[in-house]
Amino acid sequence: MKTTFSADEARRVALAAQGFARPRPAAAGTRQLNGVLGRIATLQIDSVNVFARSHYMPLFSRVGTYDTAALDRLLFARRAPYVEYWAHVAAFIPAQDWSLFRFRMDAMRAKYGTKRGGWFESNREIVDWVRAELADRGPLRPAQIEHDAKEAARGPWWDWNVVKNALEYLWLFGEVAIAGRRGFERRYGLAEHVIPAEVLAAPVPRGDAVRELVRRAASAYGVATAADLADYWRINDRPAIMAAIAELTDAGELSPVTVDGWSTAGRPAKAWLHRDATLPRRVDAAALLTPFDPVVWFRDRAERLFGFEYRIEIYTPAPKRRYGYYSLPMLVGDDIVGRIDLKADRAASTLLVQSAWWEHGRPADAAARVADELRLAARWQSLEALSVSNWGDATDDLADVLPEARRHEAGRAEPVALADDEPAG
Repeated sequence: MKTTFSADEARRVALAAQGFARPRPAAAGTRQLNGVLGRIATLQIDSVNVFARSHYMPLFSRVGTYDTAALDRLLFARRAPYVEYWAHVAAFIPAQDWSLFRFRMDAMRAKYGTKRGGWFESNREIVDWVRAELADRGPLRPAQIEHDAKEAARGPWWDWNVVKNALEYLWLFGEVAIAGRRGFERRYGLAEHVIPAEVLAAPVPRGDAVRELVRRAASAYGVATAADLADYWRINDRPAIMAAIAELTDAGELSPVTVDGWSTAGRPAKAWLHRDATLPRRVDAAALLTPFDPVVWFRDRAERLFGFEYRIEIYTPAPKRRYGYYSLPMLVGDDIVGRIDLKADRAASTLLVQSAWWEHGRPADAAARVADELRLAARWQSLEALSVSNWGDATDDLADVLPEARRHEAGRAEPVALADDEPAG
């Protein structure tokens, strides 16, 4: 493999590593879903449910329509092969990888669990009671524990917030694991009730864990800077990242490369290529991406790869939003060609294009390719109709190639987004 890449070549390497250089399967079942999860290594969780929950989207982007119940079985079933932890923020990882994050669990405990006067130390009685409840009864939802606390007349301070806080701290410390969800509400259990015993019995030393995580990030990215590799797992320890890169380079798993246009402080940025990376002659993908897809979740990398400046506007007051509440990047060919804000209006069985905007250099067939993805998205979500608003410079183009779609006025009201612990609608 070469040692100097153009920006276009680096983009193709990156997209191929994420699975976008291969055609979508004719049908996507458990094997294909596991294949995607293995390739991207972790699946970020987000509670917003305006179009589809974020963790469903990377699978749809890569394999097309699939039965989300099949993914639910992999993620939420009893003794599921995947489990949640603070990997790239809150995310799903293989249950076998739990011990790779022991260093993070230990760091979380050192930060939050031992501080004199901190919440955890000040609420030891509650924490001990919650821990005992899980030991006696097995995995529980917070509401079940909170209900029983009130039934025991333990006082007004035994409310949902303190119970949930205790569970969350114990989860961060690795004492508790997520034993699935009901709807989207977590069930918490002691780690020994959820994680395979052989995994718990084999903690991974910090240096070994960081090296393995950097290896997986490099494989998932294809070509990456040290900052890219650190962000994949949110490891804020540059010396440890650089040590892992050096070890993997010495082992022949990574190779130093240069990418035209990638720079730091006005100088060419150091980058590394994974030994399994490929450089396809072309990438002809089309996909709607969640904001939390590995292709775009590190905003600096998205700007380097695609010249795509992206910020989520959920917390921006509605009148000040430029693009929309929860706009999705649109991938066509090997580039991000625009962004589109979608909403599933289930009462009217309609996929609403709330806004749509073009980026620079879109190909001539961009509107038709995006229209096909919108039709596919509507079928995936079992929606019968499409409607396109008038907000954004791409909306008229999309309406022209979606003759079956209705038009509607752009609305600036807040979409309804479910909280993390509410059941999915």
